[in-house]
Amino acid sequence: MPVRTTADDARVRVQRRRVLLSGTIGTTIEYFDFLLFGLIAPVVFNQLFYPDADPLVGTIAVLATFAVGYVARPLGGFVFGHFGDRIGRKPIMFVTLVLMGAATTGIGLLPTYAVIGVAAPILLTLLRCVQGFALGGETVGATIMAAESAPHGKRGGYAGTIQIGGALGSVLASLAAALVASMPTEQALAWGWRVPFLLSAVLVLVGVYVRTRIDESPVFTRAVAEAPPKAPLLVALREEPKACLTVFLCVITETSMLQLFTVYALVHGSGELGIPTSVMLNGVLIGNIVGIAMNPLFGRLSDVVGRRLLISASLVVGALYTAFAFFPMLASGNAALIVTAMAIPPAVIQTMIFATEASFFAELFRGAARRFSGLAVSRQVGGVIGGLFPLIAATVYAAAGSVWAVVGYYAAISAVSLTAVLAARETHREALT
Repeated sequence: MPVRTTADDARVRVQRRRVLLSGTIGTTIEYFDFLLFGLIAPVVFNQLFYPDADPLVGTIAVLATFAVGYVARPLGGFVFGHFGDRIGRKPIMFVTLVLMGAATTGIGLLPTYAVIGVAAPILLTLLRCVQGFALGGETVGATIMAAESAPHGKRGGYAGTIQIGGALGSVLASLAAALVASMPTEQALAWGWRVPFLLSAVLVLVGVYVRTRIDESPVFTRAVAEAPPKAPLLVALREEPKACLTVFLCVITETSMLQLFTVYALVHGSGELGIPTSVMLNGVLIGNIVGIAMNPLFGRLSDVVGRRLLISASLVVGALYTAFAFFPMLASGNAALIVTAMAIPPAVIQTMIFATEASFFAELFRGAARRFSGLAVSRQVGGVIGGLFPLIAATVYAAAGSVWAVVGYYAAISAVSLTAVLAARETHREALT
């Protein structure tokens, strides 16, 4: 067995820092790009890309276009997961970042319905598909790299640090959306909405540079020293079906949670309650600023108390908060309460599950040579159902005429996810081999 030197140890520490920086920057860009669509679309896209539709129909069309990005995720998870287990994590992280940035920049350059007619919403939908396809590999690759590079006993803290990017990207997207919402309507519709999408190109260049300087995951390198499986997804489904099912069921609520407290809240608050979009975006912004600090804290806490406890707490608290606090606070008409209602989920409730699942999901899969495929596909298929939450919630609300129908749907999927987490094994003390 080779003897490790001081120089070797120093190199490992440098690579770990680069992995954390690379994953955080990449995740920031991915969340900025992806959430930017969800935050700006309800404000302007129905007028720019679906101008001939009834306002309610236009809103549903915009939400359907948003949901398409989630439908494309499983394909991205399958493709990038397969090659991530065959050729490595590093090249896949490079490709997904470039694809995501190109699609978002393309949206910023897209002509509207007034210029090219029906081709505009079609192209918008295609670019949204590319975003979802890229995110199908990115969200998994960054956290797997962090977990596989972390020292034993600190995987939660490392993977939780990567999740800072989710909160930071949300902050940047919220600031951009708030800026657009504060502009005079004519300017916002003419050119203002394009600027945040075009700025994505600058962020992507920074991320690409950082990712060229990281090494391949050491766990993956050891696992495929001989020959990786030809069909890693089939191996994962055959040998670790419970891990696949746990991730799938848990992600349904995790994704729905994000959509409920951002996209659907904006649609419901502005459309049904007459709340100024800027007020709600202030809450999202404040909550995610707090979430930047809370992500590594919750991740590190999961190294001590375990993953299942924190994820279960998030699911239970989220369902209770939605039913008895969130919607009543939005309906109060009080600006301070509305801002607080929007800030609490990204500050605490969402962060608790996002920071913890990053390590938990990777640890559920015992085989490194099938981990990317099994995790990516399971996560993204669950994300399809969760990504449909704004569309389903808007439809349920329109049919029932009551927000309690939305609350009931969210409570039901939360219960399913909670059951899956409680049935899973605790992983925080296991070796990741």
